[in-house]
Amino acid sequence: MSNDHNILNWLPASRKEVDLREWDEVDVIIFSGDAYVDHPSFGTAVIGRVIEDEGFRVAIVPQPNWQDDLRDFRKLGRPKYFFGVTAGNMDSMVNHYTAAKRLRSDDAYTPGGKAGFRPDYPTIVYTKILKKIFPDVPVVIGGIEASMRRLTHYDYWKDQLEPSVIVSSGADMLIYGMAEKPLRELLKLLSKGVPFSSVKTLHQTAIVIAGNEALPSQKLWKDISLNSFENCKKEKKLFSDNFLKFEKESNKIKSARLSEPSGDLKVVINPPFEPVTEEEADTTYDLPYTYMPHPRYNKKGSIPAWEMIKFSVNIHRGCFGGCSFCAIAAHQGKQIVSRSETSILKEVRKISEMADFKGYLSDLGGPSANMYRMTGKDMKLCKPCSRPSCIWPAVCGNLKTSHSHLTNLYRQVDSIAGIKKSFIGSGIRYDLLFSEWNKSAGRAEGEYLEELVLNHVSGRLKVAPEHTAPGVLELMRKPPFELYKKLNKRFDNIRTRHGLKYGILPYFISSHPGCKDADMKDLVKEVKELGIKPEQVQDFTPTPMTLSTLMYYTGLDPFSGRKIYVAKSIKDKKRQKEFFFWYRKDSVPVPGFSKKKHFLKR
Repeated sequence: MSNDHNILNWLPASRKEVDLREWDEVDVIIFSGDAYVDHPSFGTAVIGRVIEDEGFRVAIVPQPNWQDDLRDFRKLGRPKYFFGVTAGNMDSMVNHYTAAKRLRSDDAYTPGGKAGFRPDYPTIVYTKILKKIFPDVPVVIGGIEASMRRLTHYDYWKDQLEPSVIVSSGADMLIYGMAEKPLRELLKLLSKGVPFSSVKTLHQTAIVIAGNEALPSQKLWKDISLNSFENCKKEKKLFSDNFLKFEKESNKIKSARLSEPSGDLKVVINPPFEPVTEEEADTTYDLPYTYMPHPRYNKKGSIPAWEMIKFSVNIHRGCFGGCSFCAIAAHQGKQIVSRSETSILKEVRKISEMADFKGYLSDLGGPSANMYRMTGKDMKLCKPCSRPSCIWPAVCGNLKTSHSHLTNLYRQVDSIAGIKKSFIGSGIRYDLLFSEWNKSAGRAEGEYLEELVLNHVSGRLKVAPEHTAPGVLELMRKPPFELYKKLNKRFDNIRTRHGLKYGILPYFISSHPGCKDADMKDLVKEVKELGIKPEQVQDFTPTPMTLSTLMYYTGLDPFSGRKIYVAKSIKDKKRQKEFFFWYRKDSVPVPGFSKKKHFLKR
């Protein structure tokens, strides 16, 4: 097979590849901050394949050079319909900087893990370049960076409020969340001859209109007006009010249209589509991905993010956990969208046939590994529900929480020829497993935990208690630490009965709003008693449009109005993080704790 024929298995990423297809024009050209990996875990590949599936000609320009003569932005010419722009799988600022605002030296989404192949805020940088070169061609922005900056938001790296990214970039449309549905509908409209400028009431999109212009006519939608960007800058309370309205609406299946004045413009956020069905999810995952990086990277080093997930399978998306610091629900949705067993098993078989596959799946999971097939018992009750979490401060009585489907799926996967073992690399929500928190938990949950520990743990089980202090956990919307202790005991019981040398790997966060040094000292005391030396720890990073970020910026609990302590300075944040490493000689002193007695060598 020649190189030219081989290359046709990927979407075109160069002028030569477009010419090989003998296309006289490309319908949509996507610019991405990530390298092009043709795998369903990479958003650019998914969107490209969806466009292709609709019968349109699509090309991808990965990691264009924005610092030279801009030839990468010109090389494929102008598309028939629009340019698509995404920063990639991560917010670029999280990708570039640590919580201490130090520049990272690597980039997991670039060949060889090399840094420097994308700018800060590529959504804005790429869009401005394209609008300058092709001012009459529409630009549609999307991905996590655009999605979570769709309204006025606090930017931790600039330490200030920023307007909607659609205003900052000059884009013509923003698609938020998981984009398959709105993208398919947009393409159908454009192919019928509807002018792009006339598409103003498409679900799950944001547009900008003149500040004095009436909202586009839509009699079926409820409208909610937000405080202006300028007024939010003047008064934190108004910004807080905006966020609470945004979160309330984004948690609903049927939500309102939001509008937010910004300068002499008005940002309009149209309601989302309902979550995709199982069949629609299957369609996305069953598209003809190669599961490989584009051949252009063959001699440029491996792509760390791909190496991490190349033998993993995403079984669902969405999360109803509602953690204060998490953006998943506002982007992927609170409702769980699960794939069918048939689709999942088909992908597993495809992976099992890969040349370098050794028989071990690194992950069968999703945002929370054990939420597969969990939906409302009566979905009519779910549609207007604005609760941020279905499991906090208690498990909703309308939620199906049986783990039997998941246990059965694990066993089906492991029965496939060529599969030696399937690991669960994603974190699990252990609060769903215990009747003390989840009244519906019973035999199926006990069976699931046993199956998980015996057959799907790669040395250590990943879970995220995040903290131990009740007040901090409440602000995080996380369950009591006592449940983690119960999991630890149950895990040890299973491990001991079967002679296994497994352990639990807990994740913790320092410097979360409301967390004081005294809370970190309490955490040290708790984990010491359990014999834990924290390894997986994270200094809280305020990412756009989460509740925790709002609390960080305002210093208030928006629901009670009470002031809360926030560790803001780099010095304070570093001190809190150092509490995790009590077993090191240079750690922060903890009253009542003798380093000499308890010091454990690294």
